[in-house]
Amino acid sequence: MKQQDGTDNASPKISRRQALKGTSIAAIASLATAATAVEYARATSPDAYGFYGIHQRGITTRQQSHLVFAVFDLTTTSKDELRQLLREWSVASERLMSAREIDGSSDPVYPPSDTGEATGLSAAGLTITVGFGPTLFDKRLGMTHLRPSALVDLPAFPGDQLDPLRRGGDICVQACSDDATVALHAVRNLARIALGALTLRSLQTGAGQTSSSSTAVATPRNLLGFKDGTNNLRVHDRHDMDAHVWVRAESDQSWMHAGTYLVMRRIRIHLEEWSSLPLETQQVTIGRVRASGAPLSGKREHDGIDFAKLDIFGAPVITANAHVRVASAHENAGAVILRRGYNFADGIDPRTGELNAGLLFI
Repeated sequence: MKQQDGTDNASPKISRRQALKGTSIAAIASLATAATAVEYARATSPDAYGFYGIHQRGITTRQQSHLVFAVFDLTTTSKDELRQLLREWSVASERLMSAREIDGSSDPVYPPSDTGEATGLSAAGLTITVGFGPTLFDKRLGMTHLRPSALVDLPAFPGDQLDPLRRGGDICVQACSDDATVALHAVRNLARIALGALTLRSLQTGAGQTSSSSTAVATPRNLLGFKDGTNNLRVHDRHDMDAHVWVRAESDQSWMHAGTYLVMRRIRIHLEEWSSLPLETQQVTIGRVRASGAPLSGKREHDGIDFAKLDIFGAPVITANAHVRVASAHENAGAVILRRGYNFADGIDPRTGELNAGLLFI
């Protein structure tokens, strides 16, 4: 496994077609899966990542400050056209992630090849991650035999109020950067290249990481005011990455080996109502102390959670519906995921006058 700090040796050169075949393929929007990727050599500047490698960037990569997540629908019925588009996206992504403009004609009678808003900016840690949804493998392109059996829609969860306009899609692009303009520039240019083959279905921005996947940084807080991601998988733990994140040889599709699956959940939170709750109610709901992040059964943030601990009245200290209990491996047959989290704020809900804001779980 290459080092997280970017001091690893450069990856061997491979053809674009080989790289496409070997990169990690993710699922989309509300589809069944989780996410992660190993670090490779830095590109030409200290804040630039190389594009090609065994796993896609933007999974185990250090989480950047800004996210643009775009979902596309197919408008072509040609597998060859899609193949050519992915080749063009690979070339463009390599340039974008090294802070170079999209290459093309400089003739002023034609539109510029690059939209231009990131000219002069650094790469700012830009990563571009591409994923395929299950509908990409329907009968339109004759690729039904290539769909992994695990690539299916998630079941409905209790309390879900899903927005049909934000579900599904054929292809997703996750662009993350420490500069919001750089991330948006990447998606704009990939969408432009895709004209005629894909159309944008939805686009979501996020800012301010809300979950920790490394011990190198302090656990961040989400819009609820609580530390988030204390028990998240750590990307430098190769055993956990291999066991829980990367698809291994047991997959029914060999092209998925070393890939992973992704779910993107946009969780709207009524923040005004949450902020009006007593601190004790908030802490019982989460199962942690807001100030320190310690579980209610312990004293420090990283103390193990004692789900059997009782209070003086004989009731569980960690209640049956506390977040830390229902989301734990203890309550989910040992299942764990790697999560990249962001806050989002999309203005005001015109129906209620409340903030249209919450958490993005990837």
